[in-house]
Amino acid sequence: MRLWGRATSVNVQKVLWALAELELDIERIDAGGAYGGLDTDSYGAKNPNRRVPTLEDDDLVLWESNVIVRYLSSAYGRRVLQPNEPKQAAVADQWMEWMQTTLSPVFIALFWEAVRKPPSQRSAERVAQLADEAGRAYAILDARLADTPWLGGASFSMGDIPAGATLYRWFTMDISRPDLPRLAEWYDRLSRRPAYQATVMTSYDALRGFD
Repeated sequence: MRLWGRATSVNVQKVLWALAELELDIERIDAGGAYGGLDTDSYGAKNPNRRVPTLEDDDLVLWESNVIVRYLSSAYGRRVLQPNEPKQAAVADQWMEWMQTTLSPVFIALFWEAVRKPPSQRSAERVAQLADEAGRAYAILDARLADTPWLGGASFSMGDIPAGATLYRWFTMDISRPDLPRLAEWYDRLSRRPAYQATVMTSYDALRGFD
């Protein structure tokens, strides 16, 4: 099994986290960002979008991070990452999709503005606006977590991975954040998982913009 993608990408971290939870061996190949490699013909044949991550498992080639997490959960993690009951699996899947459609766009925009841009190019007003928008999205998670300890239900599952992969940066960026106690408790639970510590709670200093 091979995975193409730099370990500092949140989308790659989702996959690395799932692999670590399942204790699966993987060969990771640095690609994207400062590593480049996405414009080669060989990579384009694997992933026509020329983005990361891309997973190769024998003759199967997959891209789109949430799809890869679902595949790993189904193929290797039934009753571990994928709930066995279809309704519970659908709820977990729902929160995976929500991360892509609702949280990810504003989270990525905020991370670029607050971290990746050089300080001289950042707009404090724009950072505050995006932090407020992201806070409203995270408040939806906070409300969900009032009813259950994990997004998919009573147990940790694939549903926690996409949104959970953003939390380390959300809680460590130099931004204003609303008081969302249940979100903070969820983050604390995730932070105690060795797989999360190893794959998500890692430095993103290499991505910082400098003047």
